[in-house]
Amino acid sequence: MIAETVCSAVSAAGLGIAVVTAYRKRYLAAVRIAAYSLVPIGLVMTGVVEWLADTAFSPTAWAGFGVLGLSWVLFMTTRTVERRRGGTRKERRAAAREAGRSDAVAPTASAPSLGQGTRPATRPAPASRGDDDFSDIEAILKKHGI
Repeated sequence: MIAETVCSAVSAAGLGIAVVTAYRKRYLAAVRIAAYSLVPIGLVMTGVVEWLADTAFSPTAWAGFGVLGLSWVLFMTTRTVERRRGGTRKERRAAAREAGRSDAVAPTASAPSLGQGTRPATRPAPASRGDDDFSDIEAILKKHGI
């Protein structure tokens, strides 16, 4: 009963604010405010507020929410463990059968595409204090032969 009264008062106040906003020639904002202010009274008229009030003060309903929460935690825990192990039991058995086949051919490794360079790695000579800013750039340019 109190919740319905509060929702009605909130709706009435919102509609009053919408009228004042429309008086100030801000019609779009006034319509938006009116739409928001009609939501609480709509919830009262559909019975949602009464259902929420009955649910909020019912220990059985709260116990039900607790059971739903526990089931969700258990479900998510099993999903996490399943993902870390590599799938379901059926998927693991299928993977073991595939690994046990003798007709499977292992891929061979190819030779590396780049061999070791013919030039030995050279280190740039230590630069003086004034050349510290450009020493890295000079080393890169020397490395590329520029």
